[in-house]
Amino acid sequence: MFTDFLPLALRGAILLLAGSAWAFNAHAEPPLDFGQALALSQARSRQLVAQDHAVAAARDMAVAAGQRPDPTLTLGINNLPIDGPERFSVTRDFMTMRSVGVMQEFTREDKRLARSRRFEREAQASEASRALALSQLQRDTALAWLDRYFQERMLALVKAQRDEVRLQIEAAEAAYRGGRGSQADVFSARAELAQIDDRIVQTTREVAIAKTALARWTGGASDTPLGDAPDTDHIHLHQAELETELAAHPDITVMVKQEEMAQADADVARANKQADWSVELMLSQRGPGYSNMASFNVSVPLQWDQRNRQDHELAAKLATVEQMRAQREEATREHLAQVTAMLQSWQSGRDRLSRYDSNLIPLAAERTRATLSAYRGGSGTLASVLEARRMELDARMDRLRLDMETARIWAQLNYLIPAEHDVAAPRP
Repeated sequence: MFTDFLPLALRGAILLLAGSAWAFNAHAEPPLDFGQALALSQARSRQLVAQDHAVAAARDMAVAAGQRPDPTLTLGINNLPIDGPERFSVTRDFMTMRSVGVMQEFTREDKRLARSRRFEREAQASEASRALALSQLQRDTALAWLDRYFQERMLALVKAQRDEVRLQIEAAEAAYRGGRGSQADVFSARAELAQIDDRIVQTTREVAIAKTALARWTGGASDTPLGDAPDTDHIHLHQAELETELAAHPDITVMVKQEEMAQADADVARANKQADWSVELMLSQRGPGYSNMASFNVSVPLQWDQRNRQDHELAAKLATVEQMRAQREEATREHLAQVTAMLQSWQSGRDRLSRYDSNLIPLAAERTRATLSAYRGGSGTLASVLEARRMELDARMDRLRLDMETARIWAQLNYLIPAEHDVAAPRP
């Protein structure tokens, strides 16, 4: 009755190949491979554009901050009569003067350089923030691509199992009609099919969610087929040099630049402890018959209470520098611990995948073949066959979930530091 059955692994492989051929013919556009998804997400990202503008703005401010303040033009009327026969006349009273002047503040060069360096540090911090945004973009795109890839493989696997169970239902019904089987076998096979249909509905929903998530980053049609998966067996990080390599982590780089910004603020506060001088030249015109006047003024702020003002301002900026340094050191330790744990999980996942391929999957397939052979020979039951197939399906699904989990860890490790041009190669 089951002499025409193929083993699950072989039949599943045939159905997967047929499904792949159908998908290729059904879609005219080329498949979206992993590297193309990363390139598309980077090309359409507005966050990167925003960071580019932030860098440009800070660099323009650095140029402006290095210049002297603009001169100030002053116009005025002094000693204008407001009563008597000469009221509101600007020419008849000898004390009335019409004045025009210019005032210039001479900011010291070291102070202007300190202000300019502060905005240059801000530009560098914006560049580091752009690198962080790029790293997060590549990581999220990679995770979305991998989620869809593995969810689609799970769906194909469950559909292949459904086709197997349909054949078993047909065989069980034929055996029942021929008096060689029981009606319970037919119900068992139908119940198994109902369970698989429910798993198909769940997996189809997960595929739809994964397609939407990937389309959010790439902007393409959600039904575009995917290309080959990347090679997730290799990463750029090395356990022995992890602490050194994490110094280039965008999160740490951003905090380093923020610390440098705080130091630049402290340098500006230190420079502000020395006041800047202002010079003013004014020409005053009086009425006919009276001499014109010229005035020359020099002004300087009196920092008479530096201990309670400028010194406290500098102390506050220096305290902020120490705050930033302490936060950076703590974040570095936290990242080191997290990345070390992720490396261990990734390696453990690879080892477990090897055991699935060498032991668990082959054993589950052998059990399916053994129960099927016993059922064909009349010494086994259909319930045993269904249970064996269910356990083999579970093992293959568990293997795919583990593969997806390991690939997700790989993506998080591989894009801790953004790759401008380097993308992962496809799996061999």
